[in-house]
Amino acid sequence: MLYPNLSTVTEFQLLGFQNLFEWQPLLFAIFLFIYFLTVTGNVLIIAVVSWEQRLHSPMYTFLKHLSFLEIWYTSTIVPLLLAVLLARGQAISFPACMTQLYFFVFFGATECFLLAMMAYDRYLAICSPLHYASLMSPEMCTMLVALSWLTGVGTGFLPCLMIAQLDFCGPNRINHFFCDLPPLIQLSCSSVFTTEMVIFVLSIAVLCICFVLTLVSYVCIVSSILKIPSASGRVKTFSTCGSHLAVVTIYYGTMISMYVRPNAHLSPELNKVISVFYTVITPLLNPVIYSLRNKDFKEALRKMMQRGCGLRSSRGRGALPFYSV
Repeated sequence: MLYPNLSTVTEFQLLGFQNLFEWQPLLFAIFLFIYFLTVTGNVLIIAVVSWEQRLHSPMYTFLKHLSFLEIWYTSTIVPLLLAVLLARGQAISFPACMTQLYFFVFFGATECFLLAMMAYDRYLAICSPLHYASLMSPEMCTMLVALSWLTGVGTGFLPCLMIAQLDFCGPNRINHFFCDLPPLIQLSCSSVFTTEMVIFVLSIAVLCICFVLTLVSYVCIVSSILKIPSASGRVKTFSTCGSHLAVVTIYYGTMISMYVRPNAHLSPELNKVISVFYTVITPLLNPVIYSLRNKDFKEALRKMMQRGCGLRSSRGRGALPFYSV
């Protein structure tokens, strides 16, 4: 990818959490542990959903793609964050900065579309159960997943291209732990009004529209739940939907507060705290909320672990490496 930048700045210096100098070793350990849990949890989801035939449904297809996305999304940010914490700052070249920015926007936008599609899938399953199989066929599910990824790919190009065309005359210090849009815009020495407006409009189009569609789907779901005659059934379904909605609200809320605010700049420290939620915390919460609290998924996970233990036991006794569930 080429970046038509004419500025004198060839690299940026990421400052990270410089005001927490004494706490950086502890932050490094915490973020490393969270990153390990995030990758492990999402890899486990992909493995279980791929292995268990009963989970080959639209709901789990969306979930598998979300887990795959979360692995790459958090890997775009967290390894560099760890390097910044370990070295008390980290230099990043201009092309590498723009590349990180592109993949961050690409994966972030794709997640918004996938979350909206997952909410729509749950809406159809709960509000139109008799027509669910025809409305959410495997072909329709594949089309919606492909649309989410392709729209995310296209969304990442425009802000990255506009940032790359700005002039950066110095200083080159980014008071953040990754190449994000607001700090880069603040560092530019050229006019940024058009860039800010384009990013503002694009943020509204992606974040707000997806959030509204997701919220409307859950409102319809809740209205259907209220019609369930069993009190225990209502409580159980409310618990699941409430957890989903809580994670979605955290993700969209923090993202909207960062990008849907033209001509308003939060303090750099507050920006970093907000960014941690949608780059580090949410990718960890998704496997917990969407899978580990799901009865069918836990049953599939238990069977896969039993099969793995049985297979190792058989091999230890010199038996053939086959295990029948």
